[in-house]
Amino acid sequence: MTDSKRIVLSSDHAAIPLRLVIADHIAAQGWDVVDIGPTTPESTHYPKHGEAAARQVAAGDCQFGIILCGTGQGIMMAANKVKGIRCGVCVDTFSARMIRQHNDANMMSLGARVVGEGLALDIVDAFLNTRFEGGRHATRVDMIDALEG
Repeated sequence: MTDSKRIVLSSDHAAIPLRLVIADHIAAQGWDVVDIGPTTPESTHYPKHGEAAARQVAAGDCQFGIILCGTGQGIMMAANKVKGIRCGVCVDTFSARMIRQHNDANMMSLGARVVGEGLALDIVDAFLNTRFEGGRHATRVDMIDALEG
């Protein structure tokens, strides 16, 4: 697993503009951003983009992943099918902090048609600046991981 501040970003066509804003924002904070696209606005399928980002996190190539689609829901569902991924949709900063603090989430998802740019950046900051508490939460995360079989 990587020790660097390396993060993968991906989205479907609906979320390209917000993804690019997020990429610039976190790069300015010192993150090594791996933006795997897409780069053009033609309609594309969010499951392949969620999976591609999740595979980089699961392989340890990136510490975290941020994925986006219109609602954040579909791409999150695809990412969570990859073993070792714990991804949640965040529409507020409290949820972003809690999925890190209590669930040790390694990915987060945003809905570009749900949250505006300013809130999205606050959510990303909350996610990236929160550490996993461990303790009783580690037991629960282990229980979630055991469901993967």
